[in-house]
Amino acid sequence: MPSADPSPRMQALAAWLQPLAAAHGVQPDTLQPASSDASFRRYYRVQSAGGSLIVMDAPPPMEDVRPFVRVARLLAAGGVHVPLVLAQDEAQGFLLLTDLGTTTYLRAIGEQPGRADGWMRDALAALVTLQRIDAAHAVPPYDAALLRRELDLFPQWFVQQHHGHTLSAAQHAALERIFQDIVANNLAQPRVLVHRDWHSRNLMLTAERNPGVLDFQDAVIGPITYDLVSLLRDAYIAWPEEQQLDWAIRYWERARAAALPVAADFADFYRDLDWMGLQRALKVLGIFARLYHRDGKAQYLGDLPVVLQHTRLVAARYGAFKPLLQLLDQLEGRSVQVGYTF
Repeated sequence: MPSADPSPRMQALAAWLQPLAAAHGVQPDTLQPASSDASFRRYYRVQSAGGSLIVMDAPPPMEDVRPFVRVARLLAAGGVHVPLVLAQDEAQGFLLLTDLGTTTYLRAIGEQPGRADGWMRDALAALVTLQRIDAAHAVPPYDAALLRRELDLFPQWFVQQHHGHTLSAAQHAALERIFQDIVANNLAQPRVLVHRDWHSRNLMLTAERNPGVLDFQDAVIGPITYDLVSLLRDAYIAWPEEQQLDWAIRYWERARAAALPVAADFADFYRDLDWMGLQRALKVLGIFARLYHRDGKAQYLGDLPVVLQHTRLVAARYGAFKPLLQLLDQLEGRSVQVGYTF
């Protein structure tokens, strides 16, 4: 409990919670850790007269709660099931939120895999709802500079820092060409509101309006395939590609019915999904390596094999990515892979 924690941060949180007892029935003495994530944010669960609530602790200047508040209101108005902001202190970085429960999609699917299809279809429907929201005025663009900064995490942290490998001049040039091609494809795709982390750890299984959606504060306007590939090629779940295809087709049909700007030919749409998925997979490889080497969060190393599987799936499918596949083979000590490409 905060009263037993001598840190200035927890004492400030305890002081902030006290006046909320009257307005929201908060019981500050029941505060308990709920979760943390890859950022500096921490979450606590606190009891109130109406049930449990969530307290977000996002310490400035490392974190800023204003984007969370802004996007939460945007998504809620658009029909997405997100936590409601009940109280806020932007200067200190504290929020009081409604509680979407404790069951993530990752946990639920792990415990009841036979029900995954229905839950995933719920997530596809919710994604279409999110993408129909007009948010160009409210969130920044997913532009070439941001896409490229994310890609650059791969050579910096995964190749050099994690594997201790210095790219040769030829490898550097080949990777540069690949990055340019990926960014060009990503920027050419139709643009919608993008959550940026639409996956099993941020989707909550809820009894009503499933799923509940978390971690949306970094939303942007960007490629229409980004959130779908985040879900289908989750960093924490390895779905067979035939299952990915089934859900991708179901999304594509639902998106067309909702007049979203998906490609008229599913083959074109799936190619865009592949290329967007490669951008995300390379970014995630870099982020997970950075979380370990810079931040000491070793748990993310266990998720690298799934992300590498997603990366290899696409790198082996398209001839333009052959140098990337060869680099991965070298980093992992594999023999040269032979297969068909497009």
